Amino acid sequence: MIRSMTGFGQGRGSSGGETLTVDLRSVNGKFCEVKTHLPRELAALESELVKKIKARVARGSVDVHLRREGDSGRALLPRADVQLAAAYVKALRELKSELGLSGEPSVSDVAQLEGVISLREAPADLAAAAAAMHLALDAALDAHDLMRRREGDALERDLAARLATVDKATTEVARLAPSSVDAVRARLESRITELTRGAAPDPQRIAQEVAFFADRTDVAEELTRLASHLVQLRALLTQDAPAGRRLEFLLQEVNREVNTIGSKSQHVGISAQVVEVKAELERIREQIQNVE
Repeated sequence: MIRSMTGFGQGRGSSGGETLTVDLRSVNGKFCEVKTHLPRELAALESELVKKIKARVARGSVDVHLRREGDSGRALLPRADVQLAAAYVKALRELKSELGLSGEPSVSDVAQLEGVISLREAPADLAAAAAAMHLALDAALDAHDLMRRREGDALERDLAARLATVDKATTEVARLAPSSVDAVRARLESRITELTRGAAPDPQRIAQEVAFFADRTDVAEELTRLASHLVQLRALLTQDAPAGRRLEFLLQEVNREVNTIGSKSQHVGISAQVVEVKAELERIREQIQNVE
């Protein structure tokens, strides 16, 4: 079955003290483009994240957010800014020299100054974070795929109904095509009789003109190719593989055949069917833009 390019999925995974959450959203796109949003400390996991998403998503613009959840068991570690401390000490000694003060700044004095000692979260365990990411991403991709399949089902039903309308109109064109030749023969005979004031027209000449018209307006080949394209379109709707690009290509070919039929035919009924088909094909084209 076909899949929509629009979907959302969320997943959560834990491993070795690391807990990660993945939010994954996708919309229509010509190719598969993945935009990532990761914490700075997990930037090393970006290429692995993108690779896994592209293995499951063939087409669409994907926006993925990876969040590292807080954990009460994760320690906060003190960190000393040595450069800032050295600058403080230098400033204190200059102050001592200028004012004639005595004594030296102690470690405890410097440590209490703003910014010298700070508490920071322990660095991420990349191995544990990678394992948690895979768990979270698998869950998010499964949920994302389920939503895309559900929308794909709705798209398939709508496209199948529209293709049935096109098929019905094509059958009507095939039925009307022979009658256009008969209509031309009757018009020619009537016009010649009128111009010659009742004289019988030359049957051979009329036959030549009718044959020329029939050859110029023959749409049998276009109808055969059109029927083949419609069969292929319906088959693609039931395949469990990305089909959007092939559907777009076949729809272009269908449009080409329909335009040719419209330009060849001079039958009012066929022209009406062509207009109806082109309107339906435009609706199909809009829907196919959502197919992976």
